Amino acid sequence: MASNKKKGSRNKKLARYNLIPLISVIGVAALVFTVYIAYRTSISEKKLFSVSLLAMFAGLLLESFRVSNKWKNVIYIFIGSYGLSMLNFLPGKREHNYSFENHIESWPYTFFFIFAIAFTFSNKGKVTAKLTEGIILLQSISLIYWAIDYGFTNYHNWLAILVFIITLAFTAFTILNAITTLQLTNTTRLILSIWSTTIMVAFALDNIIRVFNNQNIETTEYLSGGLYIGIQYFFLGVSTIYILQNLILLVQFLPSSNGNYLLDLKENKTSHINRFSEHQVSIKKSCIWILFATISYTINYSYQILPRHTMIWLVFLTFPILLYLMPNSKMPKTPPRIGGVFKRNLKKYT
Repeated sequence: MASNKKKGSRNKKLARYNLIPLISVIGVAALVFTVYIAYRTSISEKKLFSVSLLAMFAGLLLESFRVSNKWKNVIYIFIGSYGLSMLNFLPGKREHNYSFENHIESWPYTFFFIFAIAFTFSNKGKVTAKLTEGIILLQSISLIYWAIDYGFTNYHNWLAILVFIITLAFTAFTILNAITTLQLTNTTRLILSIWSTTIMVAFALDNIIRVFNNQNIETTEYLSGGLYIGIQYFFLGVSTIYILQNLILLVQFLPSSNGNYLLDLKENKTSHINRFSEHQVSIKKSCIWILFATISYTINYSYQILPRHTMIWLVFLTFPILLYLMPNSKMPKTPPRIGGVFKRNLKKYT
């Protein structure tokens, strides 16, 4: 009885700490400051904002609502991140000549990354989607297309040859597991999970570099050019939380100064193994994955319809929808929610 009373009093104390008033105050203060930012932007001779960033944030925000089942959670993270992003306007330690306009230029990026990081950590379980043999197969084929389109086959130095050989070796291992009934042991699942993470980080770096090498949307001469660039920024925003999650999974293999590396390594291995499904994809469906990816990339390579990084993310996003639309498939009644790269519960019908 005494312990129950203590728990009850503790719960009452915790209930008093309601974060909504604090978030509301932060939101109002940030809104007032935003009005001042808008005023300074309107009178500035420099162009401080780009529509491209709006397209990128639209992708991030849309994917956040798709991943999270609670829209209020996204709004609270949005308000909190927006308030924290105002710290960007504080002068730096080595900033002798303070320029408010320079801080306005960097502010959208600060807000974007604070929101992405906060959402990724608060929805870690939902962001870390289950991997299947089909998913890693599609990723491996995409990496071969990426390497060929990038021109690794034209380079005759040892590094390019080594990268291509490693890509082919792991892809062969992936295909072998996908088109056979070999048991998915813990070691196999660990290798495939790490390989998947490495692929996505490579795609992410190439995607970021290529997207930001584009001109801004508003500087394009034609509407088609603006849409073409906007799609690339939008897909980058959609994939941001998954890029962060994959980076976290790789960085965790690095030793920390204060932690127990062997224990941390064991936990990281376990997380990689657990995120790879034990369910084996049928040989028929594996062939569909291979055909879809090969045909899509061959057409794009031949006619250069889209840049390789945009085409890869487009294939990642559209294939779960195609699976859902396939006739005679055991699909859930509701359409799949695409989690940046793949649907979280795609394993149900692969």
